Amino acid sequence: MPLSEQEQRLLEEMERSLYHNDADFVAGGSGRHGRPTYSMIVIGVLVGIVGIATLIAGVGIRVPLVGVIGFVLMFAGVLLILSPPRRGQAPRSTTTPDAGTKPSGKGGSFLQNLNERWDSRPDDKEE
Repeated sequence: MPLSEQEQRLLEEMERSLYHNDADFVAGGSGRHGRPTYSMIVIGVLVGIVGIATLIAGVGIRVPLVGVIGFVLMFAGVLLILSPPRRGQAPRSTTTPDAGTKPSGKGGSFLQNLNERWDSRPDDKEE
């Protein structure tokens, strides 16, 4: 059953709002508040190099446990390089809603606004 024009417009509006909210989430809510520091990159690279050497040594002396430890060290080095800095992070303040941005007086979330729109839609049962 095809969608009516009103339903198509509502669906397109929902998609635009979802893309807008996802962009805000990715930009602000991902938890990264900056680039990794130089010291963390250096430490990560050094740990990775030690991990590679340990892995090669484990293969050379044929002790699988040493190779696994080397792999874990390499993985930890990569995590250190990619992890965001921990110090200096202030808790993010929530944005204050402007007077004209929220259609609802309650200032609800996206889903609450969507439910309000769904409840207030005209019920034309033309099929």
